[in-house]
Amino acid sequence: MATPEYTPFVFLLLLFQSSVWGFPVCQTPQESPTCGYKSCHATKPGMLNVHLVPHTHDDVGWLKTVDQYFYGDRNDIQHAGVQYILDSVVDQLLKNPDRRFIYVETAFFYRWWKQQTDDMQNTVKQLVNEGRLEFVNGGWCMSDEATTHYSAVIDQMTMGLRFLNDTFGHCGRPRVAWHIDPFGHAREHASMFAQMGYDGFFFGRLDYQDRNRRMVAREQEMLWRASESLTPPMADLFTGILPNGYNPPEGFCWDQSCDDPPIRDDPDLEDYNVDDVVTRFLHIAHGQALVYKTNHIIMTMGSDFQYENANLWYKNLDKLIRYVNQMQSNGSEVNVLYSTPSCYLQELHRANLTWPLKGDDFFPYADSAHDFWTGYFTSRPALKRYERISNSYLQTCKQLEVLGGPISRKGPFGAGDSETLKKAMAVAQHHDAVSGTEKQHVANDYARKLANGWAHCQVPTIYISLLSVSMFLCQFSVNVYNPLARPVSWPVRLPVNGTAYRISDAKGKAVDSQVVPVSQATAAVRRGRGYAVNELLFQVQAPPLGYSTYSVSLLQNGPPSPQSSPLPRAPKAVQNKFLRVTFDPETGLLSSLSNLETQQTVKLSQNFYWYNASDGNNSESIQMSGAYIFRPNTSTPFIISKTAKIETLQNSVVQEVRQWFSPWVSQVVRLYTDSRALELEWTVGPVPIGDDLGKEVISRLDSSINSSGVFYTDSNGREVLQRRKDYRPTWNLRQSEPIAGNYYPINSRAYIKDDKDQLTVVTDRSQGGGSIQDGSLEIMLHRRLLYDDVRGVGEPLNETSDIYPEGLVVRGRHLLSLSPPATAADTHRPLAQEVVLQPLITFTDGELHPSTRLEFSGLQAVLPPAVHLLTVSQWDQDTVLLRLEHQYQASESKEHSQPVTVNLQKLFSTLDVLGVSEMNLSANQWKDEMTRLDWKKPLPKRGGDPSVWEVSLKPMEIRTFLLRVRQR
Repeated sequence: MATPEYTPFVFLLLLFQSSVWGFPVCQTPQESPTCGYKSCHATKPGMLNVHLVPHTHDDVGWLKTVDQYFYGDRNDIQHAGVQYILDSVVDQLLKNPDRRFIYVETAFFYRWWKQQTDDMQNTVKQLVNEGRLEFVNGGWCMSDEATTHYSAVIDQMTMGLRFLNDTFGHCGRPRVAWHIDPFGHAREHASMFAQMGYDGFFFGRLDYQDRNRRMVAREQEMLWRASESLTPPMADLFTGILPNGYNPPEGFCWDQSCDDPPIRDDPDLEDYNVDDVVTRFLHIAHGQALVYKTNHIIMTMGSDFQYENANLWYKNLDKLIRYVNQMQSNGSEVNVLYSTPSCYLQELHRANLTWPLKGDDFFPYADSAHDFWTGYFTSRPALKRYERISNSYLQTCKQLEVLGGPISRKGPFGAGDSETLKKAMAVAQHHDAVSGTEKQHVANDYARKLANGWAHCQVPTIYISLLSVSMFLCQFSVNVYNPLARPVSWPVRLPVNGTAYRISDAKGKAVDSQVVPVSQATAAVRRGRGYAVNELLFQVQAPPLGYSTYSVSLLQNGPPSPQSSPLPRAPKAVQNKFLRVTFDPETGLLSSLSNLETQQTVKLSQNFYWYNASDGNNSESIQMSGAYIFRPNTSTPFIISKTAKIETLQNSVVQEVRQWFSPWVSQVVRLYTDSRALELEWTVGPVPIGDDLGKEVISRLDSSINSSGVFYTDSNGREVLQRRKDYRPTWNLRQSEPIAGNYYPINSRAYIKDDKDQLTVVTDRSQGGGSIQDGSLEIMLHRRLLYDDVRGVGEPLNETSDIYPEGLVVRGRHLLSLSPPATAADTHRPLAQEVVLQPLITFTDGELHPSTRLEFSGLQAVLPPAVHLLTVSQWDQDTVLLRLEHQYQASESKEHSQPVTVNLQKLFSTLDVLGVSEMNLSANQWKDEMTRLDWKKPLPKRGGDPSVWEVSLKPMEIRTFLLRVRQR
């Protein structure tokens, strides 16, 4: 029970624990005399300067778990031990001051750093201060770009960069973003990197046709204009494509995992090969120079988990530099040097050239004609959903640690408990984590880490499970916390055995509720793990950044009432005051969707299909479908059933049409009384493989909308990009895979439209999809494959579990809205936001203490609809990290695509804001001190005057602040 003095926070404190990083507020950087651009080796004008970049690419989980990779365990799977790499590199850097090394993944470096002695830490700090060890990218991991949500990416980047800033100061700040392995590149990532203060961005993978064209045109380096809304150069980012992915040139790999011969430079010994090595290197360097614009080229000297014995690399690189440069005395115009990506970038900047502009993204990625890496947009759909709801839970935890004040940091786990979930979520953003491209035991480990993080964000002795509350208690409370900055209305469904309940809201007012029988599909999914026969349905309202409490009392036990039983037939229509949905009486399928407010109607059918996954036995290509690659054997999917078995359930809270298409595919078409969106809750699995065929299961919507081969997808949950069938904006596409080559990542929503109608689908996780026919939108739900796609994982994507040994069952939701194109964003933006940051529902047994406050908002007033509270997080003891986001694009909404102003002093109801300083997006630099290389014109600075409380936000702008606060 709550005590009176803590009643405003009773549920905050009972159900959550906070964490406070032990890092101080970002200090004003002191200019180092040698690090950064000042530490670069001199180059030679008039020569071809070859920048050798020693590096290692250390996946934060892939074939082995994060822990196994760090310690070097399970080398029977892959020989890799990150701790030994860092040990060895530091040792070798100390032997020659000319040597350089870059490191990327802060998650690994953080672990290694904690194990070092004070002397070793001081040694490493000196290497960093001298620019000999340089951090690039600097996030907790190198995130995936297709399946990650921007809020989680910002969090993981902030975590990694904060550690580097706190540990190494100015010299630890990366100047270059480095995504050498992700499988396609999102425009929103480039926009975020620009706003984080990076001067440039380098990556390794792009479509083979795109690369070929760019090589001929010498356009492998460009200026990426990564936002249509932000004023240039705010989201402009210089971007370079690396020549060999992230590998060294052929024949020049000198790691213990490589087979290339070392440089044998004693003429008195057998197999002297210096002349051959120099000749081959010069040939490669001159060839590479032909496809880049300046007299500077870059070579990545390293690869996956290399440099465990750094002496092998550095001994040969020292010789390579010496012998190639000796040829200058014979007229050679090639100069080789140890370098870093930032030093290479500096030389490109000094060239003062005009660079081509790019405005779209780098999806989809194909490495040859039949090898499109579009399968991972959907791979491991259950893990993708778990990651998404974990992100929502983490944002809630961070808010509550701020709103709850110091008392909230005194829990059974001690201070810092939510740090576990922060780290788990950061690791989950890795390009072989949420992407679904890891081995099964590694996917299990990611899920385990997330579950452990959840446990540390709550008080387990107080938290009561949903099933035990609703099934066995006669009286309990439902506590609904809303992490959004506006009120939400949310449907609640609780498993119960009772048949009648009395529900009252925080003001004591009765709430309409209904009890309905559990569907056959839900009972089947449970596999005997739950015994509730009914579901209790009611609608809740929650204030912005706050909670509301609903009291529930059992009125009647017994069998379900006859009027609550579903009817075994399809209705002609279901409707509320906003939408009307009709069904074909013969097939039981959707037939139309109407917006009653705007008097719009479109023909609309929906069904489930599956593509036969290629097994590689094909005359055109031996490529199989796998975790990465989607390759159907035919362009025509197989329909699962042309008709659906139907049950209809209608009451005052919800109308449901329950559809069964096969023993392994079912769906509920659901319309709540006050909803502007139609819900399609699909259940797929176990996907049958008795016919020895892998299957890729889709939901397809076919409408009367004249979409003209165009559809739209979001980029990491933010800005929307136009997609056109069989088309790429930057080259003339030769389409070789008509299905897979037209699939794109859908992180939160996609839509088709014509002049009158826009049909939007909001997803509850990242998925792949496309518009193969006009008026059609298909989204891949589940993949079960029998072959590996030969991209390194070494096992098929064939998910099973102890509960589902015959194949994983996955359930999810699509929300459909129909609007005029001019106003559609006013519906789908907030709808997608509610799915990403959904209310958190918890439970309390018995009657509440009379002094318990049943409703609370952490805001003084509702924020304008255009404003999203992206981040509210405890930064230091008296400091809060705040991000405010304008969530509309320019010209997207007549009403909301306008600048908006927020007063920081009038924001929180429980905090007095005493001071404010503006940061860059990743909160590792003061905004007014953030300078970037000027590729066109000076970057405008925004002041951090603490006397200015009025914050203006333009469309798509995110502004980040450190607030000095006092608890009221």
